[in-house]
Amino acid sequence: MPTVSVIVPVYNAGNAVRRCVESILNQEYKDLELIVVNDGSKDDSGQILDEYAAKDPRVIVIHKENSGVSDTRNQALDIAQGEYVQFLDADDWITTDATKSLVRAIEENGADLVVADFYRVVGENLAKKGSIYNTKLLTRDEYAQWMMESPADYYYGVIWNKLYRRSLIETYHLRMDKTLSFCEDFVFNLEYLLHCKTVFPLQIPIYYYVKTDGSLVAQNLDLAKIVRMKTSIYEYYDNFYRNILNEEEYSQERINIARFLVSIANDNFVVPMMPGTKKLGDEKVSVSLEVSKNPDPIASTYYVNKLFDRYLNTIAQKYNLDMKDIRVFYALREAGETSSQKDLADFCGYPLTQVILSLEKLSLKKIINTEISLNGIATKINDSAAELSKDIDDALKDYASVVFEGFSEEDRERFERDRIRIYYRIKQVLENYES
Repeated sequence: MPTVSVIVPVYNAGNAVRRCVESILNQEYKDLELIVVNDGSKDDSGQILDEYAAKDPRVIVIHKENSGVSDTRNQALDIAQGEYVQFLDADDWITTDATKSLVRAIEENGADLVVADFYRVVGENLAKKGSIYNTKLLTRDEYAQWMMESPADYYYGVIWNKLYRRSLIETYHLRMDKTLSFCEDFVFNLEYLLHCKTVFPLQIPIYYYVKTDGSLVAQNLDLAKIVRMKTSIYEYYDNFYRNILNEEEYSQERINIARFLVSIANDNFVVPMMPGTKKLGDEKVSVSLEVSKNPDPIASTYYVNKLFDRYLNTIAQKYNLDMKDIRVFYALREAGETSSQKDLADFCGYPLTQVILSLEKLSLKKIINTEISLNGIATKINDSAAELSKDIDDALKDYASVVFEGFSEEDRERFERDRIRIYYRIKQVLENYES
């Protein structure tokens, strides 16, 4: 059975569904099934889905009469086989490391739910969106306190930036409420949370959410109408807190809980030139240079660095650092804490001024500690950087898994032996040259 069941409801999404499906099938994490449910589409969506099913045995297609998104998702849940469940909307797509990152987070932290940051896409622009700025495992009640602060935040309400344990969904017979036409995913989350013990906030964006004409913001609904719609589901929200808080705690929080009724989810604040907004494509590492079909070792280095940068870029986003800062940290870790700033600059291929700026930023974030003495500048990695260092180790593992995919164990061992021999040979030549 697959580890992850990815569920996508599809209705007249012919213009976007290929991008969505391919982002799933091209995941670095391969142990998944994709359940796509054609909800009576009148365009060519169904034909497109059948094409993918014919090419990839992981794709399961259900065709049915139109009955709405909740019933559509429920039918997919009825046949899902994965240990975990991940949802997407057909207009959206995910990063290539999305499923891998979600699974790693839920398994390494023993969480019942993972909630990730996401990209909000408007036209050719995007911005990273998140709500919890805590990298530690949260209890269900701690997560509920965060949610109370921003009850209308998409981060909490939607299902597509999360990973669920299917055992909890099935044990408690959780399904989307087909009678709701508004916030049905939020209600599902509330019911799922009642049976959770822990939630892990994943501080990296894994999902591209595209504004559609069906959203509340796009419909230009006035405040009064939104409040009327929210009142229809407020009972679910209120009952959730009645269940997890004792009588005294609930009494103290009633005003905060009631804020849900007047909180408006503004999901379209992605404005060009505003801080945090980027052009679509600038958020990821791109590969533009084309080398020959038989690249020499020097040309190959370009792709080696680009691939590693791809993984370091995810780490940089998690810690709100620049790629260059992460490269400098990696250099410091690999070259040794006693290395001079000039050595670090040589290692990274950066100007000395950039290395100094990155070291200052890492120091301000208490990742490293820099001391100036008569003997020069000593830089030490702090114990608090253990999580960042682990993320670097994971990036190296991910890099190796991609590089050695399809290699036999014998091929891999031979490659490693040759690589080490080449390394020491080059090092010897350079040392002889310097002397």
